[in-house]
Amino acid sequence: MTLARKVLWLNLSRHLGCLHRPLLRELVNWTSVLRWDYVQGLDEPASLALPLGLLREFLVDHGQPVHLAGHGLSGALGLLYARQYPEQVASLTLLGVGPQPAHCWQSCYYAHRRLLRCDRALVLSIMVSQLFGESVRSISRELVGRLQRDLDETPSPHSLLYQGEIAEGSVPVPLLICGSQDDAIVGPERLSQWQTWLHTDHGDRMWSCPSGRHFFHYCHAKLVCRVAVQWWQQQERLTADGQRLSSSRPISADIV
Repeated sequence: MTLARKVLWLNLSRHLGCLHRPLLRELVNWTSVLRWDYVQGLDEPASLALPLGLLREFLVDHGQPVHLAGHGLSGALGLLYARQYPEQVASLTLLGVGPQPAHCWQSCYYAHRRLLRCDRALVLSIMVSQLFGESVRSISRELVGRLQRDLDETPSPHSLLYQGEIAEGSVPVPLLICGSQDDAIVGPERLSQWQTWLHTDHGDRMWSCPSGRHFFHYCHAKLVCRVAVQWWQQQERLTADGQRLSSSRPISADIV
C-alpha cells in the first residue's frame, strides 16, 4: 500500500546530505518524497529562526499536510515546526534526535573542545570515530573535511561560548522516534527518555536500530524505510477511520 501523503525530508547539512540518500532512494518506492534543503551563508547568524520561516513559506505554498522527517538538527527543526504549525504536519519522524532536541554531534564537538583543549582537526577526528566507528579509516580525512564544512555552514545554536537548547517535550502530531543502539550521540539511555513525552493515543512510537551508529539510516536504509513506512501507513489508516467515524455520526436537531 502506497502512502496517501507525501514525505518531506528536511536537510540543514548539505555536506552530510549524501548520508541520507540511501534512505530516500528506498522511500521513493512507497510515496512521493520531497527534500527541503537549507544552505546557510557564511555571513548569516547561526539560528533556526530563518530556516523555520522559509520552511513555513514552502509548506503554505504546498498546501497539503506532509509526513515531516529529519535527522539530527534537521529533525529538531521539524519538531519546532510541528509545535508551531501542527495543521500542516500529518506526522513527525525524528532520527537521531534526543529528548533535548538541540543535542547533536555539533554540541558534542564543542563539549570536546572545551574539555580536551585540542585543536579543531584532532577533535573532528575523534568525532569521526564516534559517529562512524573504526571501519571508515580509509575515508577519515574526507569525513573530517565534511564535518568541518558542516560546522561552518549549518545553522547550529552551539558554539565554543554557548550551548544552545530547545525546550523538551512532545508535539501535537503523531511522533515516531528512531535511534540506534550503538549511537554515541543519542544512545539508548538518552533515547529512552523520550518515553516521558510519547502519547499512545496519537500512536506515538519509539524504535531502535540494532547498529549503524549515529547515521544508522545510511547503513540500514531498507530496515529504517520499512519501519517508517509501516508507521506512516498506520497513521493514515487511523486518520481515515477517524474521518469516516466523524462523517457517519448522526446529526441531531432540536425539536421546536
